[in-house]
Amino acid sequence: MARQLVLVVVLICLAAMPLAAQAGILAYGACQTGCNAAAVACYAAAGAVMGVASVPACNLGLGACMATLCAPALLAPTL
Repeated sequence: MARQLVLVVVLICLAAMPLAAQAGILAYGACQTGCNAAAVACYAAAGAVMGVASVPACNLGLGACMATLCAPALLAPTL
């Protein structure tokens, strides 16, 4: 009986895991979109086109945004 209960609990946990992972990935993607929008605005303010020219300050800002705001979204899945 106890063995069957453990099996049921394990199966329920395994079934719930993909949902949590997908939600975390969706939150990460939304965060990346926000960071990229800010980078495009930075490039426009500098008079450049993203992907054509390089603006080091905008690149540093984009990297900092992705590292500090988006990376935790992968560690804390949302539902």
